Amino acid sequence: MADAISHDVLIIGSGLAGLRAAISAAAADRSLSVAVLSKVQVMRSHSVSAEGGTAAVLYEEEGDNPESHIYDTIKGSDFLGDQDVAERLVKNMPFEIYQMDHWGMPWSRRKDGRIAQRKFGGYSFPRATFAQDKVGFYLMQTLYDTCLKYDNIHFYNEWFCTSILRDSAFRGVTAIEMKTGDFTVFKAPAGIICTGGAGRIFSFSTYAFSSTPDGLDMAFRAGLALKDMEFVQFHPTGIMPSGILITEGARGEGGYLINNKGERFMSKYAPGKMELAPRDVVSRSMIKEIQEGRGFKHETGFDCMKLDLTHLGAERIKEVLAGIREIGIKFSGVDIIDEPIEVRPVCHYMMGGIHANVDGATELPGLWTAGEAACNSTHGANRLGANSTSECIVWGRITGELAAEHAVAEKTRSSSISQEQVAAEEKRIYDGIFRGAGSVNPYDVRKEMTDTMDAKAYVFRNEEGLSSALKKVRELKAQMWKHVDDKAKEYNTNFTNVMEIDSMLRTAEVVLVGALNRKESRGAHARTDYPVRDDANFLRHTLAYHTPEGPRMDWHPVVFTRYAPVERKY
Repeated sequence: MADAISHDVLIIGSGLAGLRAAISAAAADRSLSVAVLSKVQVMRSHSVSAEGGTAAVLYEEEGDNPESHIYDTIKGSDFLGDQDVAERLVKNMPFEIYQMDHWGMPWSRRKDGRIAQRKFGGYSFPRATFAQDKVGFYLMQTLYDTCLKYDNIHFYNEWFCTSILRDSAFRGVTAIEMKTGDFTVFKAPAGIICTGGAGRIFSFSTYAFSSTPDGLDMAFRAGLALKDMEFVQFHPTGIMPSGILITEGARGEGGYLINNKGERFMSKYAPGKMELAPRDVVSRSMIKEIQEGRGFKHETGFDCMKLDLTHLGAERIKEVLAGIREIGIKFSGVDIIDEPIEVRPVCHYMMGGIHANVDGATELPGLWTAGEAACNSTHGANRLGANSTSECIVWGRITGELAAEHAVAEKTRSSSISQEQVAAEEKRIYDGIFRGAGSVNPYDVRKEMTDTMDAKAYVFRNEEGLSSALKKVRELKAQMWKHVDDKAKEYNTNFTNVMEIDSMLRTAEVVLVGALNRKESRGAHARTDYPVRDDANFLRHTLAYHTPEGPRMDWHPVVFTRYAPVERKY
């Protein structure tokens, strides 16, 4: 084995959470060496695609207040969110908005020059802080520019991490440099996983194709729990046929959802919030309209609804939804200034992730997690829009500080990497995948899995569909598809794709087993055979632990500090 590359803090993933963590760790102690490992170039991280806003209470003098944001988040979570975590999010966010402003974030402004905010679904006040409809891109640029001011942050672009090295604590990771194909060990006393979600286990998805659950699977295989993975958010407005996101900001600016009778049908389902009900409510309403024959037939054969923005006028659309207009023209051939655009609920976010506490600490000492890869239970069974970029920034800072503190404490202690673990991982990926044999096309396996998830684990689910999906995923896992036809060392995307598929199948299995075990409807998990929420039996988090036979399931309590569950109406 080649000599290990040593740092004090390893951050896996270079999206919003990863970059915020890097800044916070590097600033905590300038003598610490902070490494950011990413399988893409930093500004290709999927966080750049966030469009609509970042939630924070900025204008208490105008009627907003932190308690309202906390309650909206808890109610939006269908009371599965940990309430101490919701409070931590809300109380930290105003500082982060102004911190970003000081670092150069070009927030959209009111006419008086103050930071602007727009309406978003499920909130009692317009608190989505935005930058046109490109908030993720501008946040990423701001954070990356700030990272470059620290000479103790080191970027490793296009490195594919494959496993966590551990004994009783975190010791490092193994990774492949995609440029050379070399297998390398990174050693550090502290680590943070910020690798995003698992949404590419669905075909119709807003995620970049690179957004696969590598980080989740690394943690899972290292013995850590994945929590609440059955809760998958379907955003109401993915454009047909690509699934590219139309931001909730489009409805926040006043857009209408209409059925084939020209009706704003949300008046039947959430009269108090209309199109700005939480995403799970709107997505279910759209599918009900389609099932009852009031949808539009798209040329792909799928039914959809339409999003009408024409009444906003050309000037407002050009000012705050220019990116959405461009997406509509390029990917649907529709100019939203002139006509409504066809949309359908699309896989957009995973409420579940690596089990963590209110500090973002995992079950493994020395390892934290932040952003969508984490499940500290901010969002419970359903996330409110604009709370995800907020979560990335808040726990990026928190975990970066804690990891730095831990790294300083460990500096004088010697630790070693298990050579057995390194050898076992090298054997798993090279003998088990790179030099594997089989006649089944891995890309066909991926397509069959994602299509199965679309069909059987979508907005509405039931025992029959979930069971057949689980059977299919396990059949696909068992097929002889782990082989790499491209034998080059350098930039072998065939190799990394097959490793991604390996992670995707294990993660899809966790989602399906969790969904089968949760015999109720709560938030984004809607079962037609168990249509009501069951607090007596299921007001608790799902935990999944890895075994060779499949996930072993357990439960974890929800933290209540202020609000008892009530019926969720909008």
